[in-house]
Amino acid sequence: MLLAGPKTLFTEADTAHLAASLADRLVPGDTVLLRGPVGAGKSAFARALIRARLGDPQAEVPSPTFTLVQTYGEGDDTLWHADLYRLSHPEEVLELGLAVAMEEAICLIEWPDRLGPLAPPTALVLDLAPSDEEARVATFSGSPEWKPRLEGLDA
Repeated sequence: MLLAGPKTLFTEADTAHLAASLADRLVPGDTVLLRGPVGAGKSAFARALIRARLGDPQAEVPSPTFTLVQTYGEGDDTLWHADLYRLSHPEEVLELGLAVAMEEAICLIEWPDRLGPLAPPTALVLDLAPSDEEARVATFSGSPEWKPRLEGLDA
């Protein structure tokens, strides 16, 4: 179900603004699936959302391309950022502990197609697509329960 968008993100600041707007609406147990081709802005969106959630615009937020998962915060405010590009089978998700994290933490997952049947049916999906050399188009979709939570989202 289409929930918000399409919204054109002309600059990195536009991406950061959208990410910050979403960051305040997330609660433990929420999963955001970040879809799009290489270079679509998935990592930039995740980095901006994490910085907004931490309240630190200068926080070091490395890409989890090689580590597969980075975690931030603790307790009820734990956030997982996963890049599943290098996984070859959904069972590897279980080895990372990501299945449990999707129930207990806030999870941002790049390359969610690697989740296979483990993708939560209640996840929010953000599709990012390049529209030209600089701009990206953001579209949110997901289960209807997200609709009221996205009211007023700048998307």
